[in-house]
Amino acid sequence: MPRTLFTSPPSPWPSLAVWLLLCFAAAAIGAVASANAPDFYAQLNRPAWAPPAWLFGPVWTVLYGLMALSAWVVWREVRLEQGFAVYGLFGAQLAANALWTWLFFAWRQGQWAFVEILVLIALIVATMKVFWRIRPPAAALLVPYLAWVCFAAALTFSIWQRNPGLL
Repeated sequence: MPRTLFTSPPSPWPSLAVWLLLCFAAAAIGAVASANAPDFYAQLNRPAWAPPAWLFGPVWTVLYGLMALSAWVVWREVRLEQGFAVYGLFGAQLAANALWTWLFFAWRQGQWAFVEILVLIALIVATMKVFWRIRPPAAALLVPYLAWVCFAAALTFSIWQRNPGLL
């Protein structure tokens, strides 16, 4: 039914809930792989600049929320049928994000976790470029995510190099 002067636009909140659900589903997939992460992380030889294990949960909670908000801002401009490639790229970076946790914590493949996180950085940058063309604030919402993943890449490399027998 077309909108008229007397009808209100549909509420945007259900679509935000869907994006939150999607992003936190990816987080949950990664969380399964990191069930024993605090114990494993404690065993590792880490650089002095490595954050404590308790910090990762709160940081990732905020970052997944920002990812969802970013996708939702774009969604309000470009629907799925109009921008399948846009959302395919966003989905690819979500999948790569979840895969890193499996590679590092579950499968203990430091080398592949490092290679994969570099791919993740490229996917985040590509997503930001596409989002910037649609809604610059959506790309800006991903800046903390990119910064944290770049930090995580350096940490991954350092831990992998320091722990040849474990990773």
